[in-house]
Amino acid sequence: MAEDVEIVVAVDAYAAAREAAERLVRAARAGGHVVLTGGHTPQRAYELAAGLEADWTGVELWWSDERCVPADDESSNFGMAKKALLDRVSVGPAHRMRGELGKDRGAESYEQELGALQQFDLMLLGLGPDGHVASLFPDEPTLEERERRAIGAEAKLEPFVDRITLTLPSLCSAREVLFLVTGEDKADAAKRAFADEPSRATPASLVRAAHGPTTVVLDVAAAAKL
Repeated sequence: MAEDVEIVVAVDAYAAAREAAERLVRAARAGGHVVLTGGHTPQRAYELAAGLEADWTGVELWWSDERCVPADDESSNFGMAKKALLDRVSVGPAHRMRGELGKDRGAESYEQELGALQQFDLMLLGLGPDGHVASLFPDEPTLEERERRAIGAEAKLEPFVDRITLTLPSLCSAREVLFLVTGEDKADAAKRAFADEPSRATPASLVRAAHGPTTVVLDVAAAAKL
């Protein structure tokens, strides 16, 4: 596993989102398989990316994790990305996690969807204040999974609904991993994830691209303790 992490510090949250958006657009233009993430932080990046590039037909989109809710639920990761990005551009295949099936059936369905695909080209991820990544939470048994590529997970923070998540081997399989982290409330987690020793207490510290670069884009507030 590559140990080096490139740290990019932007002046504010908007600039960080713009940096992530530009990297997403480069990946979309190059084609391949790009993994999107949920949460509030990447929404602005998706909106900016849509404004930078209207043609996303050359890339296949995937998701790192999903809440077990219908796609039109306000807490759906897919639903957020659809409004912020997919509805604003021409898109190729978008492989959503079927949260409405429940965590176990949904995970099985997504593994079937993945098929023979073994490596993503770009993996966009966020970081929780507790250090979680995708829906892999601190010190949970889900961190030990090495055979499956997608699994069900229980929520450890709001909204308290079950999740579907890619496993650590899947997250690390990308040719490039890109973290987008903003806000003062993420500063301690960012230090633990990107400066301290890897630990199951901080799942994001365990995610590094196995065969390519891992880049972390932060605003000044999130980078305060690095």
